[in-house]
Amino acid sequence: MSPRVAVARRITALRHERGLSLTALAARACIGKGTLSELEAGTRNPTLETLYALAGPLGVPLTGLVGEETGRSVSDGVVDARLLSVRTHDDGGTTEVFWFTLSAGRTRISPPHRSGTVEHLRLVRGSASAGEKGSEREIGPGASISWAGDVAHTYTSPHGAEGVLVIETPGGTEQV
Repeated sequence: MSPRVAVARRITALRHERGLSLTALAARACIGKGTLSELEAGTRNPTLETLYALAGPLGVPLTGLVGEETGRSVSDGVVDARLLSVRTHDDGGTTEVFWFTLSAGRTRISPPHRSGTVEHLRLVRGSASAGEKGSEREIGPGASISWAGDVAHTYTSPHGAEGVLVIETPGGTEQV
């Protein structure tokens, strides 16, 4: 099964489990109903931005949509995130570890994730500004920052950056 079809099946199954119509999920994720329909049909490649928009209302981490296969990469032209590791804890929470590449001169606005989610970024190369929207902080190589992932947050870099992004999502099924 192709990754696109696997993602399509996960989105559809989660939407049905949550008792959401296409219209309701599209509205909660702030994406077009046609886009969601094409994603579920497996005829459209999902972007990182769209996957994050869907993950919040469905109450799952990113790997809940793309799978837990190490090495899997998702991108939206601004951010490329390649899964290095994922751990599901006894309480249902997850810790996802990604190799994170941020394109030069572009900004990524990420929608809120599940309540209680925390993100940690440690840069290896370049410089970046990241964090809760309106409270971003600048960091360089060797520096780390953390922020609440359950509010809108941004990533931007003047010349590009690389590092490790860790996303800690609490257990439970609470949705954004």
